[in-house]
Amino acid sequence: MREGRSAVSGSNRGSEDVEVTSGGVRGAAVGVAVTFGLNGVAVASWFARVPAARDALGLGSGALGLLLLAMSVGATAAMLTAGEVTHRLGARRTVRVSAVGVSAGLVVAGAAIGVWPSVSATAVGLFLLGYGSGTCNVAMNVEAAAVERVLGRTVMPRFHAVWSLGTVAAAGLAAAAAWLDVPVTAHLAGVAVVAVAGTVVAARSFRHGADDTAGGKSGVPAAWREPRTLLIGVLVLVLAFTEGTANDWVAVAFVDGYAFGPAAGAVVFGVFVATMTFGRVVGTVALDRWGRAPVLVGTMLLAITGTALAVLGGEPAVAVAGVALWGLGTSLGFPVGMSAAADEEGRAAARVSVVAVIGYTAFLAGPPVVGLLGDQVGVLRALLVVPLLLLPALALVPVVRPTRSARPSP
Repeated sequence: MREGRSAVSGSNRGSEDVEVTSGGVRGAAVGVAVTFGLNGVAVASWFARVPAARDALGLGSGALGLLLLAMSVGATAAMLTAGEVTHRLGARRTVRVSAVGVSAGLVVAGAAIGVWPSVSATAVGLFLLGYGSGTCNVAMNVEAAAVERVLGRTVMPRFHAVWSLGTVAAAGLAAAAAWLDVPVTAHLAGVAVVAVAGTVVAARSFRHGADDTAGGKSGVPAAWREPRTLLIGVLVLVLAFTEGTANDWVAVAFVDGYAFGPAAGAVVFGVFVATMTFGRVVGTVALDRWGRAPVLVGTMLLAITGTALAVLGGEPAVAVAGVALWGLGTSLGFPVGMSAAADEEGRAAARVSVVAVIGYTAFLAGPPVVGLLGDQVGVLRALLVVPLLLLPALALVPVVRPTRSARPSP
């Protein structure tokens, strides 16, 4: 990685070049971490209340899968434009605007569940939530990759760990809200206010990964013709499906398959995100020591084992242990894919956008696939689709190794 000091430009609207000092990098890193965390809080607050939303709207597994698809459609639509938007506005402005979309989506979805029950209005809210979160995802990963390059060591998984910490906090709050019978509407509205206010403030410290080629082409069309970028995208697709399936369905699966109550189902979701967070915190050490490919193979094998135990374990304690392994095994897939896509600074926004588009296809396919399978064999058994996809995806792992043309990377 490049050592010493560097200067990166802001947006094409005349931001001054900012010299990268140690203090500036630390400030940017804190802002990125807070942004990741609040995005995790916002998204997981919805996921943890899915069982309550299902009951309030009277939906079966198939219909619920189609409703969850609305969020995935929004996220995928965001991926198609996020690279260009980040190129034009810079990471700071993009994150702020997208935070407004995330919060609006939470408010609309919450109101459509608890104030005027409406599946279509809930779908609109979930589309806004997905679009805002997807746009934010690209911008904050571009900023995070720039910070990682300047620091010269692996930190991307730790930013994603903060996202996971946000989901852990959200799962705990959701479990408490369910236990105390707090209305979904009030819960999601409160989260929306905190998320938008905190993100707007945190983005003030963004200094890197804005628009390194202000006024030029974004490079997104060219990135779609790069074999390595596309293969990274396919790998991230499978890994995102592995993570997203747990986000969408693990609480419901344990409520239906193991007769857990809604609060206990939220706790199981919390177990998944807690172990995923732990993996992202300690995974940076493993990545710096052994490299991306060997570590990613090991974590994928853990995810395969954990999912199988969660479904086939029989006893609730064994199944919950499987969920813990599933979370640990899922921990490094998405952040490693983002780092690999952003190896070369000048093409980072374009490549991250392309990989994110492909990866987010998993969130399009995941909810209806698992939901429709759930109608036939039960939601719990339907989760076995995860290891069936992970096994062949192991062959794609070598593409995450840094290219010779990229700066040296951990």
